[in-house]
Amino acid sequence: MIYTKLPHTDIEVSKICLGTMTWGNQNTEADGHAQMDYAIDQGINFFDTAELYPIPAHPDRYGHTEMIIGNWFKKNKNRDQIVLATKIAGNGDYTKFIRTTGFSREAIIGAVEGSLERLQTDYIDLYQLHWPERSTNYFGQRDYQHDIRDHWEDNFHQVLETLRDLIREGKIRQVGISNETPWGAMRCLEEGKVHESLPKMITIQNPFNLLNRIFEIGLSEIAIREQIGLLAYSPLGFGVLSGKYLGGKRPEKSRIVLFPAYNRYNRETAVKATQKYFDLAHEHGLSLTEMALAFINTRPFVTSTIIGATTMDQLKENIGSIDVQLSDEVIKGINAIHNEIPNPSP
Repeated sequence: MIYTKLPHTDIEVSKICLGTMTWGNQNTEADGHAQMDYAIDQGINFFDTAELYPIPAHPDRYGHTEMIIGNWFKKNKNRDQIVLATKIAGNGDYTKFIRTTGFSREAIIGAVEGSLERLQTDYIDLYQLHWPERSTNYFGQRDYQHDIRDHWEDNFHQVLETLRDLIREGKIRQVGISNETPWGAMRCLEEGKVHESLPKMITIQNPFNLLNRIFEIGLSEIAIREQIGLLAYSPLGFGVLSGKYLGGKRPEKSRIVLFPAYNRYNRETAVKATQKYFDLAHEHGLSLTEMALAFINTRPFVTSTIIGATTMDQLKENIGSIDVQLSDEVIKGINAIHNEIPNPSP
């Protein structure tokens, strides 16, 4: 395994992070425990979860993924071996069953307390805002439509104050953002610079894969210059970049079969690009999964790549990608395809 550090800290994390959002829905608790056991045996020490998980969000399953992890900690008594990241859900029509108070002070404190209880721990290493509370273009929206009634810029200070207080209490160690835009990232960072007592956002968890390299347009420069590390999620685009859907295949129990509304990565142009990446990988003796993950692992703005799997075979291949080295010729081929079909799944 390769290790790096969370920016601005001495917290060492594996370059591969174990994602958990299927545990409690597509995967059982036993599956989740088996995945964590295997992951730590392979040197992974970084787990990412969220109060919202498992996905799709549903009132009957709220918090189940965190509970699965908490039970594993209780069984193994190894909490100190894991760098644990979780998130607070923002406002959203499909998460109203969690709360409707957004990132108010009471909401953040309550969310942290709930996660601590479910995770059976007294601290969280990295606490993240799951997505912006304000209205903006995230989750595949290409353009930004401004709502003149939205004055969320006034809220940054209050949110950071609350997170600062939780850090002082020892309940969280570091903070990060997720599904953020360049403006949101810089606004958070600037608030911390102007008010030195406020915490610095050290990570940003956004989608990044061969079908969605939007992060490179504006956020990559921010990540490098401001040292806010990308935790790249959906590195295989809901499994599309494994190649298992090519040729019109629809494997039983696969994500886009179970949840057809999650069609971000299987649009016509995305299928065309995926076939080209598949052919390039096989031309160089690689699986598409290996090439797709290895590309992300080598990007200079990536702190860790969040992999997720529903089977142990998938998990083994995903973790094994850390040992794959891409030649200059492969990188050139990837960029040629990207120039031809840029970001078909933003």
